[in-house]
Amino acid sequence: MDLKAKLNEDLKKYMKEKNSKALNAIKILKTEIKKAEVEKQKELNDEEIMALIRKQIKMRQDSIQQYREANREDLVEEEEYELNILKEYLPPEMPDEEIEKIIKNIISELGESAKFGQVMGKAMKELKGKVDGNKVNSIVKKMLG
Repeated sequence: MDLKAKLNEDLKKYMKEKNSKALNAIKILKTEIKKAEVEKQKELNDEEIMALIRKQIKMRQDSIQQYREANREDLVEEEEYELNILKEYLPPEMPDEEIEKIIKNIISELGESAKFGQVMGKAMKELKGKVDGNKVNSIVKKMLG
């Protein structure tokens, strides 16, 4: 089943359950998908939809951080709930050990003079859509010292 069909199914399910928080997350995502499709004048594929989901997740993570700084735990809980709903539509993230293995190979490919930017560029090309860029960034920094 494609991602769009799953979103539509879940939208109906959350309507029946009267789960307004989950419904809100799905509606916002569907609006973003529709907007992107109008801009590109074509239907989005699952990979493009996953990129939009990641963008929504990033926005929620930023909001959570700001709400925490403002001591608004009520809003933090709401954002975290929606964040977890959105994460259900992404494949599970790759474990750190696997990411490290890939980065190790890239570093040995590039040789001793491997620069951070080169390693990051190659790593993100290989891991695009599979892992959060911030995680790759911190692992590359750790491995390059």
